[in-house]
Amino acid sequence: MPRHFHQKVSTLSRSRKKAIMIAADIVMIPLALWAAWALRLGEIMSLKEMQLHWWMFVAVIPAGILIFAKLGLYRAVVRFMGGQAVVAVAKGAAVMALLLWSLAYTLQLQGFPRSVPINFALVLLVFIGGSRVLVRSYYQWLIKHFTEKEAVLIYGAGGAGTQLASALMPGHEFYPVAFIDDDKALWKHTVQGIRVHPPQDIQKLVDDHGIKKVLLALPNASKQQRKAVLDRLSPFPIHVQTIPSMPEILAGSASVDQLQEVDLEDLLGRDPVPPKEELFTACIEAKTVLVTGAGGSIGSELCRQIVKAKPDTLILYEQSEFALYAIEQELCKLIAEHSLNLRVLPVLGSVCNRQRLQELFQRYPVHTVYHAAAYKHVPIVEHNIFEGIRNNIVGTQTVAELAKEFAVQHFVLISTDKAVRPTNVMGATKRFAEMVVQDLAVESAVTVFSMVRFGNVLGSSGSVVPLFRKQIETGGPLTVTHPEITRFFMTIPEASQLVIQAGAMAQGGDVFVLDMGQPVKIVDLAKRMIHLSGFEVKDESHPQGDIEVVFSGLRPGEKLYEELLIGDNVTGTGHEKIMRANEELLDSLTLQQYLQKLSDYEKQNDCASARALLQKAVSGFKPSSDLVDLLMPPVAKIADKVSGQLH
Repeated sequence: MPRHFHQKVSTLSRSRKKAIMIAADIVMIPLALWAAWALRLGEIMSLKEMQLHWWMFVAVIPAGILIFAKLGLYRAVVRFMGGQAVVAVAKGAAVMALLLWSLAYTLQLQGFPRSVPINFALVLLVFIGGSRVLVRSYYQWLIKHFTEKEAVLIYGAGGAGTQLASALMPGHEFYPVAFIDDDKALWKHTVQGIRVHPPQDIQKLVDDHGIKKVLLALPNASKQQRKAVLDRLSPFPIHVQTIPSMPEILAGSASVDQLQEVDLEDLLGRDPVPPKEELFTACIEAKTVLVTGAGGSIGSELCRQIVKAKPDTLILYEQSEFALYAIEQELCKLIAEHSLNLRVLPVLGSVCNRQRLQELFQRYPVHTVYHAAAYKHVPIVEHNIFEGIRNNIVGTQTVAELAKEFAVQHFVLISTDKAVRPTNVMGATKRFAEMVVQDLAVESAVTVFSMVRFGNVLGSSGSVVPLFRKQIETGGPLTVTHPEITRFFMTIPEASQLVIQAGAMAQGGDVFVLDMGQPVKIVDLAKRMIHLSGFEVKDESHPQGDIEVVFSGLRPGEKLYEELLIGDNVTGTGHEKIMRANEELLDSLTLQQYLQKLSDYEKQNDCASARALLQKAVSGFKPSSDLVDLLMPPVAKIADKVSGQLH
């Protein structure tokens, strides 16, 4: 019966529901006056008194309906009635009492008790307001017990949480059974008819209501505060989603009820430092800027940030046609939305193509170059040594030499923490590229060369985070190379902003290192992602869990721990998140000899010699994998294995 009643009421039109409310009030308004009179007399009104004042019981009906209508009471949805509706009822009751008293005073009514209007206001508040509270409570009880909605917790009982609860009520997916809030002043109170609980009650609420989802309504919380909340929720196998940030809501690009997956940057607890305007715009504003690798994860974000600094011309240099098309379309849309006055020039080409780049520098007076083009996937470069050497070393040399030749003002190389005491070819080629730039900086009179070194960025191609997301979507397992492996992490926007600011502080040959915070243990990150997705980790202590974490072993050239400095000689800069490292460099003659030898080895397809030369040139390069195994292409390995089985 209750389920049927709920379905029948839900299908009523808004006008019919409004008519029902008015009809109920037509009954309750005169009843409230009768009760007020009875309370004053202490007994039921006599028939004589009823006959004497009958017109008053009739007159209050249209007056009350009109007053409550003007106050918007009949526009309010009863099941979402909050504080504003209660205030409207109180105002209406007060006006009705004042009207009744004025009427009695004006007409000099005999036998009319002066306290009746006061009683009338109080009773009317109870009857009109109470009836709606009862209906709302009954409706919520029906939803809770006789609908298919999923019970959820809302973390945050502030304005955003209240809006979220109101937005969820008419929907068909979620039913908020409780608020969780850190504010002790709110505990045991009700907001929108929903009780507010302390964080200590999460386990009990999960058990009592079968909670599988928690919605974060903390749009104004700092990253550290959000991390603390996620740390509190991580032990529970509940799916955590969040509402958009307050800037997104205020900008109109998102609404409170548009739930999103938790940003993994929230797990880092890092509050990005706002860029310093004078550093952020120094190398960009009203200038021609070239970004190589503009379609990559770092290059594309650099472009987005550069557009904000209002250059005159932004040249996108990229060898992937699709990536170039995607970033050009995105930037053009961004420029149109913000009515910016700048040119975006998409140029298709390789950083190893000297002629293509030379024509580019001749045609456009480039002021600043951000060189982000690189092959950076460690195992892939390990199996394709000469491609890594050509793109990462020769490509850097080509762009940097042309920047010097055409008197570019600033050249910034995007480097990596894997360049420090590398155990893989990718890291070694990036350190070699740093030395190429350092060498050019020594004799450069005009161009200021610098390098910026940082670790992993969340969401980049090859990053572990999107890989874990995909593995969770398919039911796992999550693959982690080693139980002790750790990595530094930073968001792509934060890294890009710091790169731009570091380049503005360069004096020539600088190696800048970004403050990456504390390293993150990858296995802990994997487990937290499983929990926050609403699943339980399957291991020896929880054999009935949902998703397992398996260890696949270190990949070719992979390190357990990444470093940012080769030596200990580091100094601060004008930015608290940027440090300057003083790294050793090769003399120019030796460097040129090494570059020539690498070119010769490529012509001879001599991978072993090229690898040995990288070991000699790059300080601390200690390959962690077997050379013969690495130099044999995967297909050849399979063929050898099959051949061995046949013999």
